[in-house]
Amino acid sequence: MDTVLSSATPSATDVNSFLSAAEKEALKAATFQRLHPQIYLKRFLEEKIRPDGRSIADDENEDTHAWRNVEVNVGSITTASGSALVRLGNTTVVCGVKAEICEPELDNSDEGFLVPNVDLPALCSPKFKTGPPTEEAQVLSERLNEVLGNGMIPLSSLCIYPGKSAWVLYVDATVINYDGNVFDAALLAMVCALKNVSLPHAEFEPELNRTICTRPNSDPLKPARKLIIEEDLVPLSFSFGVFAGSYLLPDPTASEESLLDTTISIILNTRARILALSQLGTGVDKSEAPGQGVADISYTREADTLARCISLAKKRKAIIMKKVYDI
Repeated sequence: MDTVLSSATPSATDVNSFLSAAEKEALKAATFQRLHPQIYLKRFLEEKIRPDGRSIADDENEDTHAWRNVEVNVGSITTASGSALVRLGNTTVVCGVKAEICEPELDNSDEGFLVPNVDLPALCSPKFKTGPPTEEAQVLSERLNEVLGNGMIPLSSLCIYPGKSAWVLYVDATVINYDGNVFDAALLAMVCALKNVSLPHAEFEPELNRTICTRPNSDPLKPARKLIIEEDLVPLSFSFGVFAGSYLLPDPTASEESLLDTTISIILNTRARILALSQLGTGVDKSEAPGQGVADISYTREADTLARCISLAKKRKAIIMKKVYDI
């Protein structure tokens, strides 16, 4: 007699019977987080801790415990003029710089070009799909273009021959893994990649009406050169999220970003001077306090939050500086 095998799908109860107590608790927590993400995050913050184990940023805690670890590796792409790989927690960005020769613009005949771009492919996160650049990628590219266009690299230093020949640097950053705060990671990757750039010796020959480049290391009299970088204008970004109107979260993760009221980015130079500030979102808590109007208390809290962000960013700068200059 033939034996009939059952192919019934195991029920949830059957699956739970194979899980340990710790695994069951983890499953419950993951389910609760998915169903009630705001309540899940707030319960952690009320205990002065974040879901990934980091502490809440305040004056009593060490600054390093409120941020994710940063790792930088430069020169890993041998086919690029300069490159860098940055890991900010689980967020991973790789940046390559491609140098090409072009004709300068008529209005700026003695300047080259710097063209930053960020790609958010489908492989980096389920939230992105294949196809044309997403709105988030375009906004990131515009923000990075504004920051890098502050004069960190004098465009006049990219000119080979006025009106005839200049360098254009395509600074392309690709997000390999998306876990929040891509702007900080992408900017750091671009800065490190640009510091790693080596341009071949190039000369414009008027008689031939063309630019001739010397192969690197082929002529000791015509060596390759590094980019001219204005160190006081090197931008370093430090982003913060504001949750529930009052909780300040440095370096937010992807799960936290979707729940934030606002995101504040402090961009400092290497001397901790502010180069730029940006805020995306509705702002901090606007609830009215006794004796004050909503506008007054809102302005006060926003000023206090901004001051805290600037203070924490300046403390964090020393750690990021080591990553940029000790590579």
